[in-house]
Amino acid sequence: MPNLISPNMGGYSNLEGAYIWTIVSFVVALIGCFVVYFIFVQKKDNPKEKFLGWLKDFLSFDKMLIETILKIAYIFTAIFITLSSFSIIATSFVGFLVYLIFGNLVARLSFEAAIMLVMIWKNTTSINKKLK
Repeated sequence: MPNLISPNMGGYSNLEGAYIWTIVSFVVALIGCFVVYFIFVQKKDNPKEKFLGWLKDFLSFDKMLIETILKIAYIFTAIFITLSSFSIIATSFVGFLVYLIFGNLVARLSFEAAIMLVMIWKNTTSINKKLK
């Protein structure tokens, strides 16, 4: 049976090294979290540089990526359902039609529901900004 914990160059086992790296990663992430929050997110004014403005919007969730991701995921899903439905055509033509039509219909309705939630969020945010 192979030795699962073998010493390496630093004198620590691979498992101990992984634990130490996990602790160091946690501490650095915690410090970095507070630094980034106070430098970018908490500030009221927008940075003059375009990239820093985008970064502030991104980190404070003023710019949402979910709508774009959902649209791309829908296109992928629709193409996948359409192409994979042809694998059934030799077995059952009716099964092929059901999978092709209802699969795309269910995918469309699911993604429309998800995008509707995003649109509700966008409209609520817009109304909230107009009221302030």
